[in-house]
Amino acid sequence: MTDSNAWLIRKDLDFLNHGSFGATPRCVFEEQHHWQRQLENDPIEFLAPERSLLPKLDRVRQVVGKEVNASPNDIAFVRNATEGVNAVIRSLPLSADDQILVTNHGYNACINAVQEAARSAGASVLNAQVPFPIRHPDEVLDAIRTQLTPNTKWMLLDHVTSPTGIVFPIAELVDIAHSNGTRVMVDGAHAPGMLPLNLSELNADYYTANHHKWWCGPKVSGFLHVAAEHQSEVLPSIISHGANLEGFGPTPFQSQFNWPGTFDPSPLIALPTAIDFLANLFPSRESNRLDGLIKRNHDLVVQARRLLLDRLALAEPAPESMLGSLATIPIPAWKNHSNAEILAIRQTLRAKHRLELPIFRFDEENVCLRISAQAYNSIEQYERLADAVAELT
Repeated sequence: MTDSNAWLIRKDLDFLNHGSFGATPRCVFEEQHHWQRQLENDPIEFLAPERSLLPKLDRVRQVVGKEVNASPNDIAFVRNATEGVNAVIRSLPLSADDQILVTNHGYNACINAVQEAARSAGASVLNAQVPFPIRHPDEVLDAIRTQLTPNTKWMLLDHVTSPTGIVFPIAELVDIAHSNGTRVMVDGAHAPGMLPLNLSELNADYYTANHHKWWCGPKVSGFLHVAAEHQSEVLPSIISHGANLEGFGPTPFQSQFNWPGTFDPSPLIALPTAIDFLANLFPSRESNRLDGLIKRNHDLVVQARRLLLDRLALAEPAPESMLGSLATIPIPAWKNHSNAEILAIRQTLRAKHRLELPIFRFDEENVCLRISAQAYNSIEQYERLADAVAELT
């Protein structure tokens, strides 16, 4: 566990929900404010793309490219992964015969974006039912294969699922899709900072992720990686000057995304400070600066989940090999609770026990809690959670 003073999280709260919005270290918050002051001191010089903004963005792009093993030329910036998904799906030409494949573990906001794009085009959405609890990654592969058809034009898959916290076998899924002639977009919202990433090897058509989750960057910051052969098709959610003017980026793809209109680029520019901070917390290989942190957080969430499962006498809902730094546990005693009762549990954990974490209904069979593990967490916090949940079941 790192020095609690390095983080801005309340000292009277056990924050076990890093997975929702992340948490920004104090030094990163201060770095962001430094750049905001620079912006306000000289707004034109700072924000005008033809002056100093684009070199700043390009430096961040170099950092992101190195961390995810991708060419900076293939990376654009977005506010978050949901925006990245929207940019791609709203750009993709669809016809009434086309199918888009998603899974029941997908992020609701992104599923909504897919549903709207399909509705506008008269296309259909297929929903692959990945079981949860789950016993083996092959169950994910089987669920996808079962739904694929020759008309499946596009597929949206999570790298790490938000509700269930499991790591999909994403490389195998990309291969399955491509063998069917289906393009793949990976919603990697949780992956950077949680898992080692090599986008050049993964070969997904599109990959989007957040900077503010496991990279601990300031809020409103993410990236979209698009394979070179598809970049001419992909437009940002906001069309601005880069659509027809020079000087907004080295390629039409980046020109379109670099300038959405007046915006605060400080969350992007402060990202390298966040990655440097994380890289110095635990020993790592030089080739992957975050290996030590990734292993530590994985080990902690595995230990914490085991503690909870043992205390509540529950079987594991997913293999440890399918966990990153998130873990979701169905609580059978809560299965028949109403939405109001589920909300009451969450409120009790917060108000009485000072524990912040999601409690939610995943499907008709499962009401779950989800834990996260980040550098500021300790096993003692999960011990307190186990006591509180035992009291409520």
